[in-house]
Amino acid sequence: MRTRLKIGLAVAAGVCATVAWFTTRPIVAADDRPAAAQPKAWVEYTADGKVKQPVGYRKWVFLGTPLTPNDMNGGEATFPEFHNVYMDPDSFAHLEKTGEYRDGTVLVKELTAVGTKELSSGKGYFQGEFTGLEISVKDAKRFKDEPGNWAYFSFGHKYPLKAEAARNNAASCNKCHADNAKNFVFSDVYPALNAVLKTTKKK
Repeated sequence: MRTRLKIGLAVAAGVCATVAWFTTRPIVAADDRPAAAQPKAWVEYTADGKVKQPVGYRKWVFLGTPLTPNDMNGGEATFPEFHNVYMDPDSFAHLEKTGEYRDGTVLVKELTAVGTKELSSGKGYFQGEFTGLEISVKDAKRFKDEPGNWAYFSFGHKYPLKAEAARNNAASCNKCHADNAKNFVFSDVYPALNAVLKTTKKK
């Protein structure tokens, strides 16, 4: 009988302690959540604010490949390469739900030269070798003073590329996006983005 009484008292004490822990435990703010519960960071930064080359971006969501070749622009196109553009999966999923670019959005622009212009399929513009890599990142905390909170980085236009890149001057990239793109992204030239934005507008 005494043994049962001792066990019962021990169990009761354990329950009371558990309840007390839950009722006195401080509420964890969203920014203080464990790393596993936080949205994935798709790029990493060095201590001095440079961004590291993103890893595995070719497995992200492919948006499209704009091209403004030299021979259609008087031999002096501003961007004469193919631009293979990718968006991180979390941001694309957020865009599908809300029609907005979330804080943390990363767009990767991989540059390739114009290669041959004639294959067995016919004449056209076909991709050549990789020539460069650029990214744009939206981050309200890190880039609070940039228009739209977007920052732009270039790892170079010739291989081997830089492992890290400093932020471009806002006037060199951001002004063009601010003046000519909707929400700082040229969504009109990316069929994947257009399709998503048209769907979210109908909701």
